[in-house]
Amino acid sequence: MGKTIHLLSQSQLVEAIKSNNTKVLKQLYTSNYPKVEALVLKNSGSVAHAKDIYQEAFITVWTHVKQNKFTPQNDSALQGYLYSISKNKWTDVLRSKSFKDVKPLNNDTLGGMKEDEAYSEPEDKKLKLTMEAFKKLGQPCKQLLKTFYFEKKSLKEISKALNIEENTARNKKYRCMQKLRAVVLASKP
Repeated sequence: MGKTIHLLSQSQLVEAIKSNNTKVLKQLYTSNYPKVEALVLKNSGSVAHAKDIYQEAFITVWTHVKQNKFTPQNDSALQGYLYSISKNKWTDVLRSKSFKDVKPLNNDTLGGMKEDEAYSEPEDKKLKLTMEAFKKLGQPCKQLLKTFYFEKKSLKEISKALNIEENTARNKKYRCMQKLRAVVLASKP
């Protein structure tokens, strides 16, 4: 799997993302997921955590490419960027209150990971639908998710801005992600 990805230059890959080439997007998604799943599983997470983190990271990369905020510098820059964002998002989860007793990422667990078998869950249409679904969310959810994921504001900062408790902001973010998933599932033909 992923042969097409390896044959495309990074600039061709960026153009394919910008034009929403579903085939290339799906291959990029499925060929890079196993490495992120391995990272999360080796660092106190579950497959469900890995799927959530990866989906969020993929949307971030897709958005950055669309907004010309990312320019590849080498032959694997986009894939590395996707992995790096996934890793940072998982680190944020581990640092959150709910994971405070879990040991943090370390070089032993981060080093030496090998690609697992290709991600097997069918993701054919889900990928494009997820990216389109974000546009269909209500303004409060869009703003909350945008502020958290794209503006990199902490839940503490968001809770102060909204004049709510941090746990309430965390719950709202979770509910917004659930709504996003629901919109994706409802959009499936």
